[in-house]
Amino acid sequence: MTLEMLNLSIALPELFLLALACTVLVVDVYLKDTSRHVTYMLSQTGLIVTLIIISQYTPQSREIAFNGLFVGDMLSSVLKYSVVLLVAMVFVYSRRYLQDRNIFKGEFYVLGLFGLLGMMVMISANHLLSMYLGLELLSLSLYAMVAFDRENKNASEAAMKYFVLGAIASGMLLYGMSMVYGMTGSLNIVEIGVALDKLSADSMQGNNIVLVFGLVFIVIGLAFKLGAVPFHMWIPDVYHGSPTTVTSYIASAPKVAGFAMIIRLLVEGMGSLQTDWQGMLIILAVLSMIIGNVIAIAQTNLKRMLAYSTISHVGFILLGILAGNPEGYSAAMFYTLVYALMSLGGFGVIMLLARKGYEADELNDLKGLNQRSPWYAFMMLIVIFSMAGVPPTVGFWAKLAVLKAVVNIDMLWLALVAVFFSIIGIFYYLRVIKLMYFDEPEDTTEISCSRDMQMALSANGLSILFLGVYPAALMSLCIAAFA
Repeated sequence: MTLEMLNLSIALPELFLLALACTVLVVDVYLKDTSRHVTYMLSQTGLIVTLIIISQYTPQSREIAFNGLFVGDMLSSVLKYSVVLLVAMVFVYSRRYLQDRNIFKGEFYVLGLFGLLGMMVMISANHLLSMYLGLELLSLSLYAMVAFDRENKNASEAAMKYFVLGAIASGMLLYGMSMVYGMTGSLNIVEIGVALDKLSADSMQGNNIVLVFGLVFIVIGLAFKLGAVPFHMWIPDVYHGSPTTVTSYIASAPKVAGFAMIIRLLVEGMGSLQTDWQGMLIILAVLSMIIGNVIAIAQTNLKRMLAYSTISHVGFILLGILAGNPEGYSAAMFYTLVYALMSLGGFGVIMLLARKGYEADELNDLKGLNQRSPWYAFMMLIVIFSMAGVPPTVGFWAKLAVLKAVVNIDMLWLALVAVFFSIIGIFYYLRVIKLMYFDEPEDTTEISCSRDMQMALSANGLSILFLGVYPAALMSLCIAAFA
């Protein structure tokens, strides 16, 4: 392998991020507890540099690195930029929350950076081994982050459930990959696609039970990582049991990496089997929208409500992917990025209301928020309206783009099902707004937060509103990624 074949410039953001995570790990060892802000500042500075590197080294066309293990294209650049920005915002929201609970430690940032590295490897994976390596790096980081607060029994229980179920899902995914390798003779995603196209041309794949089973196991593994029904059982417990800062991490950036994983595996690698995986995704999407929206109505805990809301949003993302054309893929990508931004804003408000010795994760904790702080109530209002798909927020355009893609492939019934359960979902979203604006506050404690969190939360909410007024800015990027 020559230096030209390595093509290190494509992987420069990942190489820098790896060096950053190792540096933060070593520096934090020599810091006193009173100097942990150095770890925070070092991590944030490194993420800013990573953003600059991604923007400077965006390939104009599809380029391969590490002898076919790694790929750089417009899709990977947009998604990498998004996940780095999301993780940076999570770190901003988390600082005061961690300080109030005496868990403001460097391990959180080290695990967060290694998890981010895993996401970026998944986004640019062009090989089943590099895909699995990135997935496991992310998963192991998340398992440790969920159990980060060692004094919290709920967090330990959630981490154990997540670890066991995640190990089973990873095993199924790996088993499916091994079957595909056995049938195609390659681990390279592009070569797998070529081999399957040849099988399709020879009319053999329809009768090959091994290939079908491999596809089923891969779809099961992907569905678990995204949290689609019936592989959703970990989401409510992990969202509820984790520290809110970890929940905001899990609910945002990994969803973007999961979307990239589906595109690389199903679309680029197994596109010739579209008729097979399309049927599976229809079932997953419909079940996710039904279970997510219906069970969310019964929740009294805000984090669990947002967990079931996540499941319903995953159903919408799958609608765009199962459309099986560039319009559907770009709509699903648009929805994924928008959902990550909305989810981050929602959990940001929960962390804002939390204080030392008190978790503001019940719906009743939002009572009278407008009287306590009209601005932050307005930010939460924008987030909730966007999740419900109410114009002029960007959530409306995200839902519309996905529904349009489904209608264009003559699946009007599927679009009607999505609209019906979206209307049901509006109920529990409106309940949040009713609590904020029409109920008297139970907690009259003054809301205080750092200047950087004020700016980040305001930017988060206003960006949702801005993208709703001018959605073409983000949508054009998503369309260009699949041009």
